[in-house]
Order: sequence, then C-alpha cells, then structure tokens
Amino acid sequence: MIDTTGKQNICLTVAYDGTDFHGFQRQTNASSIQWYLEQALAKIFNSRITIYGAARTDAGVHARGQVVNFYGAGSIPTDKIPYAIKAYLPPEIVVLDARVMAERFSVRHDNVGKLYRYTIVNNAVTDPFMLRYAWFIRKRLDLQAMQDGAAELLGTHDFSAFEGQNTTPMNPVKTMYAISFNCDGPILRIDVLGNGFLYHMVRNMVGSFVDLGLHRMTPSRLTQILAGGDRTLLGATAPAQGLCLERVFYDRQDLTQAIECIQQRKKIKL
Repeated sequence: MIDTTGKQNICLTVAYDGTDFHGFQRQTNASSIQWYLEQALAKIFNSRITIYGAARTDAGVHARGQVVNFYGAGSIPTDKIPYAIKAYLPPEIVVLDARVMAERFSVRHDNVGKLYRYTIVNNAVTDPFMLRYAWFIRKRLDLQAMQDGAAELLGTHDFSAFEGQNTTPMNPVKTMYAISFNCDGPILRIDVLGNGFLYHMVRNMVGSFVDLGLHRMTPSRLTQILAGGDRTLLGATAPAQGLCLERVFYDRQDLTQAIECIQQRKKIKL
C-alpha cells in the first residue's frame, strides 16, 4: 500500500534514446530509465521516489511519449520539474512535461491505448545516421504483401503467437485498432495502435511483416499462426533499435482521432 499522505500524484511525459540502457524497468545490476528518473527525482524532492511507467520498453527501445507517475511532496512547482530535473539526468533522457493528477490515477491501468512506431530503412546502402533508430533491410520489400498481412491482425485476437519468451504472464487477448505503413523514400514507418501489447509483441509483428514483404510468408499463413498461438512458427523478432513508443492515450476522443489519422495516413498530433 502506498502512503500518499500529504503527497501529490505527479505525472510526467518522458522521451529517451534507449540505445545505451537496459530497458525502462529498474534492474539489479544494469542501468535503466526508471533508475535514472528515480535518482533524479529523489534529488529535487529530497526523498525516496518510486515511479510507475505506462510501458516497460525493452533494452534498446526508444520513447517519445512514455508516461510515468509518482507520489511526491516538495516546494518545487510541478510545471518547473522538467527544468529542475535536467541537471540530474543523462542527455538521452528528457522530461517533456509534468502535471498533477487525481490521487488514484494510474498511468498503467487508466490508459486506453498505446501507439508504437517501427522504422525500417529499405535500401541497398544503409544510412549511418539511422543505425540507432531503424532496422536496415537491403532486399526490396513488397509493401502490398505487408499491408495485406497486417490487415489480418486488426481487431481483437489472442496474440500468444506474438509474445516473447521469459515474460510475466499476461492476458494475451488484445485489440489492434489500426496499423499503417508510410514510406518516405527508403524509410518505411510502421505505426501500430492497440489497447495493449505483450512482451516483444510489436517487434514480433514487424518481423512477420518483413517476412511477408520478402515473400517468406503469405497473409493466409500469418492468419493460421495467429489462430494457432505458437510463437515458434513465426520468424525472427525485429531488432530493438527500430521501435519507439510514440504516445500513450488516456482520453478516448484523442484515441478515436488517432485511429482515424492512422487509417487515413494523416500525421498524428503527438
């Protein structure tokens, strides 16, 4: 039970380059986003702080819109936290905004959807400036085949076939609201918006999309694997560096607008 006496429930939006960290969640013998945030907040609040994250991004995965909350009491105005905390964080981690929420608000349990983006560089020659943020694939991808397969994953399904190993048991039934593929020259951005995701789920989805694009798999075969729930029948998991948590949604109207934007391939307000 958390003692919240005299404390405010403060919510932060956080962006980070996850390349050099061992994921979001606190680790015993490795650096994590959570550890750095807790240490920095402890300095400006002069007390021990425990933060809770909306998503436990893997090692090497990035975020533009991770959301965390914690209970704290101090003299610093909430809107000044992003400026005060900069001195105590590595440059790869930035607090974008801070706000006070209702006492029982939970970033993990009250969200209604998450948007992830996966970036692929599909070109004969890689881009050295994208190595930390994209998966380089030399062979030409068949975009239509990828879109046809992705359509099979829309809606509510048991996504056990897309769950990574060594993970805490979770309800495998998730709803995918929208999936889009947008090309900008050799750069392919895949947006996936759903009500929740299993461990490695987006990366396993992208791995299957690439297999579709390289004609290693057909959409009908992907449907069979989804129905069968056997992860061993899928190909490789897409590498971590291409994945970014773009936004976590807490308002259903915002979620509906984002779904429409993805379906119409319009830019989403992040």
